[in-house]
Amino acid sequence: MKKVIAIVAGGDSSEHDVSLRSAAGIDSWIDKELYDVYIVEVSHSGWVAHLPGDKRSPVYRHNFSFKDEWGRDIKPDYAYITIHGTPGEDGTLQGYFDLLNIPYSTSGVLVESLTFNKFALNQFLRSFGVKVADDVLVRKGQEVDDRQIVDKVGLPCFVKPNGGGSSFGVTHCKTLEGLLPAIGKALEECDEVLVEREMKGVEITDGAYRTKAGGMHVFPVTEVVPKTDFFDYDAKYNGMVEEITPARLPEDTTRRVQQLTAAIYDILGASGIIRIDYILTKNEAGDDVINLLEINTTPGMTATSFIPQQVKAAGMEMKEVLNEIIADKLL
Repeated sequence: MKKVIAIVAGGDSSEHDVSLRSAAGIDSWIDKELYDVYIVEVSHSGWVAHLPGDKRSPVYRHNFSFKDEWGRDIKPDYAYITIHGTPGEDGTLQGYFDLLNIPYSTSGVLVESLTFNKFALNQFLRSFGVKVADDVLVRKGQEVDDRQIVDKVGLPCFVKPNGGGSSFGVTHCKTLEGLLPAIGKALEECDEVLVEREMKGVEITDGAYRTKAGGMHVFPVTEVVPKTDFFDYDAKYNGMVEEITPARLPEDTTRRVQQLTAAIYDILGASGIIRIDYILTKNEAGDDVINLLEINTTPGMTATSFIPQQVKAAGMEMKEVLNEIIADKLL
């Protein structure tokens, strides 16, 4: 009998619908000759499995099972997690699947929790020599001294939710007067806010994965050229960006970016596909300096997302990559 794959999507963040689009992309690439595939939508209002004919079946959370369209019990053998934000990118679902002994596509609880918390991740990777922007953490209910923050990170700066993606609640703050409203906006998305020094340069992103059988695969680098003020929701999802793969970089810079991506992957002990966003600045000698922006452990997986672009540029097929990742833990 075929193994059953559940593509776990949705979640409780503002990127719920974006996650469902990623799930549709993954569903189109998983080899149906090898696996039976269901999309499981997760939200506060309940967990449901998507069935043929636009039907829905409630998921029994005590063992992650549901009934199919003929009333048969279905218990997935593997979870492909593609939730952008909580509970799929912060370690919550990973702990749930660990308790049920169901293998999944992402890193484990610790790595997911760490990478989800941008401030904690920055402090951790700084200790390994990774360059990140100066930053300040603000918690909900905490008294905020806007001048003290600006003294540390300067203006302009970026204000963003500390947990989750950077599609909602992000402000490119250019004035002292705008800082407190920007923090308030970010607090609508998360109870912690990160205020970061602006780094001017070329934004790039690079994906990678490792399997026991195939070793490390680092994809070609993508150059991100937003048509908006910065790489916001419109740039990400409404076509307001030019994405160039492979990036227009010197060969040495490309090599160093890919080496850093592989190094960070192994420092974390990551699993599955991750995508690391960077910004390239210049030092006094005019050389490229690679600065970390953030790490995405459940990157977007629509047909036009960065990872499928990079897979194609590498001369690979998404079906081949997903088969490798699933087989790494399932077989």
